[in-house]
Formats: sequence, C-alpha cells, structure tokens
Amino acid sequence: MLGAVLAGCGGGAGAPDAGRDAARMGTPAAPGSAAASATASAPAAGSPAGSPAAAPQAGAPAKPPTMAPGPGGLTPVFERAKQQTDKTVALTFDADMTSDQGPRAEGGEHFDNPALISTLRTLKVPSTIFMTGRWAEEYPDQAKSIGTDPNFEIANHSYSHHAFKSPCYGLPALDAAAARADVDRAFAAFRQAGAVNTVPYFRFPGGCYDDQALRALSTAKVTAVQWDVVSGDAFAKDPAAVAEQVLAGVKPGSVVVMHCTRSAAPVTEEAVQQIVPELRKRGYRFVKVSELIGK
Repeated sequence: MLGAVLAGCGGGAGAPDAGRDAARMGTPAAPGSAAASATASAPAAGSPAGSPAAAPQAGAPAKPPTMAPGPGGLTPVFERAKQQTDKTVALTFDADMTSDQGPRAEGGEHFDNPALISTLRTLKVPSTIFMTGRWAEEYPDQAKSIGTDPNFEIANHSYSHHAFKSPCYGLPALDAAAARADVDRAFAAFRQAGAVNTVPYFRFPGGCYDDQALRALSTAKVTAVQWDVVSGDAFAKDPAAVAEQVLAGVKPGSVVVMHCTRSAAPVTEEAVQQIVPELRKRGYRFVKVSELIGK
C-alpha cells in the first residue's frame, strides 16, 4: 500500500508541505473490522440527520442501496462488489479540503480540478465524488454542478477531513460525538450548495477506521466505502505511472480511489484519459459506487 492517498477536485499551486498534505488528504488503511463482512441489503429505513436530499435528479438512485449493519449494529464497510464476474469498475474521486485550509485557498492554492470533471463528462464516465463539506463551502458552484449532473453522485468524506481513528497519519482526531456531527455537517454543506444527487455513503479520512469509529457512525445510516485499488496519484508527476498502477490492479467489481485536487494530484486528469479507453478496450463498464453496492 502507498503511504498516502489524497482526494480532491482541486487545482493550483503546489502544496508547500507534501508530507503534511499527504496525511491530510488521506491514506489507505487495512480493513479488518468486523463490519467489513456485512452483506448488501435493501436501503436502510429512514434517512440520517443531515442526510441527502429526498428528491435526487436523474442519474442518482431514488433509494441508493446500502448494506446491512455489521455485528452489533456497526456501520457496514464496502470495498469491492460481491458480484465479481461482471466487468464493472467504479472510479471514485476524493474532493478533499481540511477545515483549516481556507487561508491557503485565499492565497491562490486550488483544491478543485474542473478539468478532471470536464474530462469525466466528455468521456461519459459515471463517477462517485467523495466530497468534504469544507470543499463544498469553498466551491459551492462546482459542488452544485457536480451534484446536479446525472453522471455523478456525491458521497460524504466528512466535513473537516479530521481522523475518525487515531493515529491516522498525523490528522487531528475527533471523538465519537464530534465524528458523528462532522458527517451531518458535511451533508448540510452539500444541501446548502444545492447538490441533490447525494448518496448515504461515507469514506473515512485517511481510510482509517476501527470498530469504535464504525460504532460512532452507526446512527448515521451510511455505508462506509473503502477501495481495493490505490491509484497512486497523490503528488504523482507521471500520469502514465498512475495509469499503469490502476490498470494493473483493476478486477471485476473494483473500487479505485483517485483524487480531484490539482494542487496535490496534478496528473490525475491526464491519467484518466489513459485509463478509461484502455479499460473499455478490455471490456470494462464504468459505474457509480451505488451500482456496485446494488450487485
């Protein structure tokens, strides 16, 4: 596994501290929670507080599939489709921004990546964007554009991008109550921006979680979504190397973690231009996470 996985739809000046930002943008954590074995089920009854809007536009499932709670009611964790014969793959992009990065954005650093979103639209690649609430506040027009486009669905990546388990690559840690409130605050930020194609899925900052974190989110009625393919696009300089890593790892039902932040993942858009036609040549069909969970 790579030492850092970052996410975001950003662009602009390079990050001044790559080590610090790699931690803030996220790092893959090994699964192993009891909830990882939970099986897919019908959507959970009810909606979490601050949950997605009730009337998504075309392209977002009216009732996105979720997974049954794990042992003891723990939040379930999804990593790869159980149906592993269909050649489907989900490209996911984390739109990261921490709660304290406003001054950097004001100084000209870009945490968005409009060119990547444009390329996904041009190539007609359905995608799931795991967005932080802080990102939606910084780029409300883009959050609304993504969240009203049937090509995309927006999932929750927390509000602050603080850790839900400690240690987690130097990220500030939240206690259980703060973690639960952080999820609600992110959903509220999506609604405030006008994003309606939101789904009850959550990705832990840094990919770090344990049973305590899963228990803290149990009342949110979300499915935690990890991945089985790390793209390696964090601070990468060679799009061909990123593409090669993804192409080597994809299997039927895979979830690929990539990033939508130009400042910290500057070659992702170029890598996607190589990845998409090659996977299609191999017979793969691109889907949103909601379609994989539904299998």
